Amino acid sequence: MNAWGRRVVGYTAFLAAVMLLTAVSYQFGMRVYEGDPVTLLHSLQVVVEMFTTTGFGGDAPWTSPQMNVFIIVMDLVGMALLIGALPVLATPFLEDAFSTTVPKALDEALEDHVVICSYTSRADALTTELESQGVPYVIVEPDRTQAAELYDNGQRVIRADPESTDGLARARLSDARALVADGDDQVDASIVLAARELDDDVSVLSVVEEPARARYHRLAGADQVLSPRSLLGESLAAKVTTALTAEIDEAVEVGEDLELAEVPIHHGSSLVGSTLADSGIREETGVNVIGAWFHGEFTAQLTPDDELSAGTVLFVSGHPEQLDRLLAMTQAGLRQFGTGQTIVVGYGQVGRTVAATLEDAGVPHTTVDRTDEDGVDVVGDATEVETLEEAGISEARTVVLALPDDTTTEFATLVVRDLAPETEIVARVEKAPSIPKTFRAGGDYVLSLATVTGRMIASRVLQDRDVLSLDQQVEVVRMGAPKIVGRTIEDVDIRARTGSTVVAIERDGGVVTDVGPDTRIEVDDRLVVAGTDESVREFERLFG
Repeated sequence: MNAWGRRVVGYTAFLAAVMLLTAVSYQFGMRVYEGDPVTLLHSLQVVVEMFTTTGFGGDAPWTSPQMNVFIIVMDLVGMALLIGALPVLATPFLEDAFSTTVPKALDEALEDHVVICSYTSRADALTTELESQGVPYVIVEPDRTQAAELYDNGQRVIRADPESTDGLARARLSDARALVADGDDQVDASIVLAARELDDDVSVLSVVEEPARARYHRLAGADQVLSPRSLLGESLAAKVTTALTAEIDEAVEVGEDLELAEVPIHHGSSLVGSTLADSGIREETGVNVIGAWFHGEFTAQLTPDDELSAGTVLFVSGHPEQLDRLLAMTQAGLRQFGTGQTIVVGYGQVGRTVAATLEDAGVPHTTVDRTDEDGVDVVGDATEVETLEEAGISEARTVVLALPDDTTTEFATLVVRDLAPETEIVARVEKAPSIPKTFRAGGDYVLSLATVTGRMIASRVLQDRDVLSLDQQVEVVRMGAPKIVGRTIEDVDIRARTGSTVVAIERDGGVVTDVGPDTRIEVDDRLVVAGTDESVREFERLFG
């Protein structure tokens, strides 16, 4: 019996008991106070008439004050019970009858699919990755409203309990290639246990908020336990250490002598205000500028007249020594900062990871959080000027915003940018749509937890797609391109048609790094493609 059915039975039993008790009381009152004995059946008839408002009682008028008060109370109780029946019985029935009917089980013979339990904001990035590869999926969502919204949006979803073997069986888990549990840590562990109860062979991936809980998910039976918050924290910290140590920690290695990296133009750099042609980057460093982020917007169609502003992030390829020369070039003219030069705002899992990474690198930092706990240097609201001034915002070279709420992050970015125009702002956001807003507020480097999580899971689930960078603003993927075999890069016009760039080719056990317009794609080539998530997916759609 479902929840609505149980409510109907319970309410009916309660109503019957109230009516019977009221009928007995009415029979007693008529005999004692009115001197007019009636049968129990007659009393029950009067109660039904009063409760349903279909009659006003054949025994009226009543002469005793006691019976008149009793009738008044009985009228009010009857009306309350009638009104109470609407939300308990009628409303759920009408919602089921007139709202979107979400399937409670897969009604198609789906195989080799991914079971996603249940829907979160991070699932969007994953489902987009799966759709780009043509991998089917089903979302198991227990919430009625959320499931209906997903179904109306064209998602394959069933309304079922992902913590139950019955719910997972209705998602055809035994025919799936993988199950992904990405929600609350305890709920995820329950989902893993249910999955293992149903099938021991299916691949199970679980996402944890707290890395310390990963061992319990493995004990429950998870094959892989992912911790995107830790990866995100390490990535944000690497942006700080790169600026302070003049060493690139997050370069993506492609072959033995080619690396891809994101290199920011810091506030106060001598490059600020120069055009790409006048900067001399290509001539002095030898790197290949693949694209750049201007005010949060990535472009692979660069022109010599593009101006480098504070906060511009160059996406480049080159040998390690070339990247080092570029990094030194971007840091020329920067203001020198002293102790406390980095402020970490937010001391949750991401903030603690950032602080620990900075501590290991010997980078002085100050932590800010609303809660007073070990490791927090300044207690207060980071959207308040007084809190930031106490943390030393006037002397800060970098502020890392590791707050869990995107709206607060956006507002804090505005406050920091107003107080410290020359300070670099590195931020994390929960949802991908918050990225452009945070850039517009004044952020210099912004990463989305949803994007990182989606890439992490997709890299584990998709066997024919090798994601080389999970924690950068751009995606670097190694893949085949059978549709353009025999054609040159110039013939296909990849960059103009997709916005992505082929930076290298794996061929015959080696890596071709000198990729130009005349490079011809051969059979069994594996192309290293870089670009935004959208541009890489467009490349896959057209050529994969």
